[in-house]
Amino acid sequence: MANIKSAKKRVLIAEKNRVKNVAFKTSIKSAAKKVLELAKGDDKEALSKAMSKAYQLCDKAVSKGILHKNTAARKKSRLTLAVNKLAK
Repeated sequence: MANIKSAKKRVLIAEKNRVKNVAFKTSIKSAAKKVLELAKGDDKEALSKAMSKAYQLCDKAVSKGILHKNTAARKKSRLTLAVNKLAK
């Protein structure tokens, strides 16, 4: 642990940010799983909404600095490929 007051503060803030980032990444994974489950069914409207939500979460993570833009693009691309494969 750091000795300087500002360094101690930064450690606490970094931990708080880490927890938030992990939670946000988990929400992206959950949204992707939901999309894949809906892709197996017949409800195209719900699938479309879920895909939109997953894309929105990825884009928001990029704007907040949680994900790199290429990582988000890769996640969206792989999700789309998986949905198209399940739809056939």
